[in-house]
Amino acid sequence: MYTEQAWIYKRAALSPTKIALIDSGTDEQWSYQTLTEHISKWVYFFQEKNYQKGDRIVVLSQNRIELFAILFACGISGLLYVPLNFRLSKVELAYILEDCKPVLIIHDEAHQTISHTFVQVDRLLLTSVLEKAAFFYPSSHNWSASDSWIIIYTGGTTGKPKGVELSFDAVNWNAINTITSWGLSDSDCTLNYMPMFHTGGLNALCIPILMAGGTVVVGARFDAEEAIKALNTYKTTLSLFVPTMYQAMLDTTYIQTATFPTVKVFLSGGAPCPHTIYQRFEEKGILFKEGYGLTEAGPNNFFIDPLDVGKKRGSVGKCMLFNEVKIINENGELCRTNEVGELYISGKHVFTKYWNNEEETNRAFVDGWLKTGDLAKVDEEGYYYIVGRKKEMIISGGENVYPQEVEQCLVLHPNVKEAAVIGVADEKWGECVTAFVTCSTVSESFEMELLQSCKRELGGYKVPKKIYILDELPRTDVGKIDKKCLQELAVKI
Repeated sequence: MYTEQAWIYKRAALSPTKIALIDSGTDEQWSYQTLTEHISKWVYFFQEKNYQKGDRIVVLSQNRIELFAILFACGISGLLYVPLNFRLSKVELAYILEDCKPVLIIHDEAHQTISHTFVQVDRLLLTSVLEKAAFFYPSSHNWSASDSWIIIYTGGTTGKPKGVELSFDAVNWNAINTITSWGLSDSDCTLNYMPMFHTGGLNALCIPILMAGGTVVVGARFDAEEAIKALNTYKTTLSLFVPTMYQAMLDTTYIQTATFPTVKVFLSGGAPCPHTIYQRFEEKGILFKEGYGLTEAGPNNFFIDPLDVGKKRGSVGKCMLFNEVKIINENGELCRTNEVGELYISGKHVFTKYWNNEEETNRAFVDGWLKTGDLAKVDEEGYYYIVGRKKEMIISGGENVYPQEVEQCLVLHPNVKEAAVIGVADEKWGECVTAFVTCSTVSESFEMELLQSCKRELGGYKVPKKIYILDELPRTDVGKIDKKCLQELAVKI
């Protein structure tokens, strides 16, 4: 009896000896057959503990191949898999644990101390030796495809973190959509350093590639040079990194001579990618493209042929096969071509609800469509462009300013490494366009050069009124520039 919960067993039956998972740190390798043996051990353990349908299993661990066994075992057992960001403070973790009320915390050695501060919850070391299951029965919980499988807590940059419930449908249709739209197959191999408490680390490429019968190489701690070497060692075909990771790789001396003979394309996600990174890959003759997604939807929603990237710079492409998108203006009407509005998404890959938060769930949907909070536009040929976050749009002197457009202009200066733009309350302008940059070297004329560069490329109202130079930009736990932190910094400066 193979259901939406247990397709991994079907995959193992089709290709039992194919390598499913590799630990890049130890080179430990699991075939699909080995993976299902580990899954069965966890299923048996959960049955012996008599956990009930809908119970939450929290995982607190760095990236490890063992996490996939627990993930699939939870689905098969009717339990909800809840991976937590181990970089959160004890206070933040305590809030989430109180919110989801797990029956068990599974932790690695590095986070044993943290997990033991929550004495009211049962705990288990990730590497504990489990009893081998004498036999395996697929789930008898009679769950449907619309029932929840995973809860991923959002970063909580504004307010408290929200638990995003992803059903079997949401996870599986995101994988099916990705496989069919992107043309994935069992010959594909990805290197994943994206944190596995984040949807990008689970659903962007890892689960789709496992469904397709390919290989997932798991890295725990990102090191730019080691990542470059691993891409070639394991003959990877496509991988996802955030822009900060790409920048770190491009800053190594090793990249100058590195070639990637097996790589079809590099994918950027998690944050807008500076056009300068596109250019560096183009110079090396390597295909590179950008994606778009969010925890609540997919995260995969668009596809662009890497060969089209040059003529459609910054586009995330066209809508994939099994989802729908539209752009809505402030009047609730469909936007015209090249008109900026809010991106709406629908499809089976969209999340079910926020855990224990009906108010936020209701606020997220309009007539069955997910309001993403992201601003976008579509051109005459149906290519979509993400302009920025709706809440981050700056209104200066009555004009709309999209930070991403200004940031892309700033990084064109050869001395600028990274840039972030925010709006700061101002009596004269309403909001003052304020830029934070990091650079290679600082000269007396640098700020004036930067302003002149912006004036050549941008309308006057978009040019930053203030520019601050920092040693580094603050980041969230998933590598995005932390604009909330920059807002706080702007008040102090």
